Amino acid sequence: MNNFIVRTITSVLFVAVLVSSFLNPLAMVLLFTLISAMSVREFCTLINNNVEKVQVNTFISTIAGAYLFLSMAAYCSGYSPSATVFVPYLVTVIYLLVSELYLKAEKPIDNWAYTMMSQMYVALPLSMINVLAFQQTSGGVQGCFTLQTLNPSVIFCAIVPLSVFIFLWLNDAGAYCVGSLIGKHKLFPRISPGKSWEGSIGGGCLVVVAAIGLWYITENTRILDALSFAPYHLSLPAWIGMGLVVVVFGTWGDLIESLLKRTLGIKDSGNVLPGHGGMLDRFDSTILAMPAVTVYLYTISMITN
Repeated sequence: MNNFIVRTITSVLFVAVLVSSFLNPLAMVLLFTLISAMSVREFCTLINNNVEKVQVNTFISTIAGAYLFLSMAAYCSGYSPSATVFVPYLVTVIYLLVSELYLKAEKPIDNWAYTMMSQMYVALPLSMINVLAFQQTSGGVQGCFTLQTLNPSVIFCAIVPLSVFIFLWLNDAGAYCVGSLIGKHKLFPRISPGKSWEGSIGGGCLVVVAAIGLWYITENTRILDALSFAPYHLSLPAWIGMGLVVVVFGTWGDLIESLLKRTLGIKDSGNVLPGHGGMLDRFDSTILAMPAVTVYLYTISMITN
């Protein structure tokens, strides 16, 4: 019971902080820069503590991950319209590669692989939040935050990344409830024996209902004007499609992190969130869902334009 209370309090606070951050672009950028840094650091620590004869430069990797998020935010928001903002990040990557020439490590290739994985698996996917949140338009869009940037046509529309989190949370809740009640057929027993096909379908159905609700809100009401979805002009089928993309790739993201933990022989990635484990435990689904939704929305944009 005590663990349940701790988990509940942590969940409520986590959702409140995350959702409130999307009400202001600066708050969102600062929060997820911190999340990116903590997640990269956690990944590097897991590798250093659990993989024999492998040592990743945790400090430089963490700085690189945080800077990647900030540079992506600066570029997407128009504060730094030039791609030169990414040059310092490239310098850190070069350093991480060249440094192995002088460290005389026993497994330099493994060090390289895990170092780059901290960026490709954690930092880069999380930085896609900026691509979804900051949009270019030909003029102002009612209901969105117009930023005072070097590019006045850039707007901040929080409903895009926020809807991904809503879908992920509902998918997890639906999968847990349905799976607990009627789950019999294992989804991926080799990696996550607790997941069932029935639970996954239940979570997917709940997400579809939520997608219909969000479509109605954005098309027919003035609720949450500051979270307008105007730049995308998604139809109902497109909304449902995005929800299903989140379901599929969010589940895969969860399974990938489960495979990582099973390979390393650990139960949780950390203990920073009481009752929920570490940052990777909390954002495992996000890590794959964000880039997948980015590809999905850009594909729709290319088809419809």
